[in-house]
Amino acid sequence: MFCRVLGLVLCSTALTVYFDSHSIGTVVLTSLACSLLLQLAYFASVLFLIWRSGLVSRAGQRAEDFGSCKEVGSQPPDHDEVMSESADLLQSQMLTISLLLP
Repeated sequence: MFCRVLGLVLCSTALTVYFDSHSIGTVVLTSLACSLLLQLAYFASVLFLIWRSGLVSRAGQRAEDFGSCKEVGSQPPDHDEVMSESADLLQSQMLTISLLLP
């Protein structure tokens, strides 16, 4: 498909330039310049698609990270569990202090 479009554009450009200038040298030079511009445009479009796919993959990764953070934070701890953990921590600290004091 790309080769067909490239050939069509180059032939139409060559015919237009030839009917306008009646010079084969100008036709060859213009066709080469047109070919170079088309290749540059193709290369730039490929780079753009690569850049855009990178953005999409990074956005997807951020969405996954956000979703995992949201899942972790969506269930608040139970009040009784927090209190029992605090009491256990307090008991262990008091035991450590009592062992250190004579």
